[in-house]
Amino acid sequence: MRISIQNRQKRILLNLKKVRRATQRILTELGLLDAELSVLLVDDARIRDLNRRYLNRDKPTNVLAFPMREGEFSTLHPNLLGDLVISVETAERQSDRFGLNEMEMVILLMVHGVLHLIGYEHEGTKKGAREMSLKQKDLFRIATQQD
Repeated sequence: MRISIQNRQKRILLNLKKVRRATQRILTELGLLDAELSVLLVDDARIRDLNRRYLNRDKPTNVLAFPMREGEFSTLHPNLLGDLVISVETAERQSDRFGLNEMEMVILLMVHGVLHLIGYEHEGTKKGAREMSLKQKDLFRIATQQD
């Protein structure tokens, strides 16, 4: 598996080794051993720009998932999952609501984003939302287990 992580924000100090280990655990648990994933950690201004540009939503969000297994060129590189963009600033704000620290919140958003990349969807049906929520809880537990 190939995981590229770039930290383009300076607001919060993150342990990128921990983010990488958590991501490896997520992909391993999903059986995506040959997967390629790109993760970009940004601030609210950058994710707002991307959200506006690609989804026509002029506001910051917590995570954006750009799947590469969908669409016209999805068969060109079947191991390429796609790109995740996570706002660490939004993660920090949301962490209290979830009872998590900033690092755990980033990992939760990573889990959420990966699930979107492989086709899980929580907007649309209650069944889909329930399935995604259960899978997310399970993967978060695995991703955050102690070494």
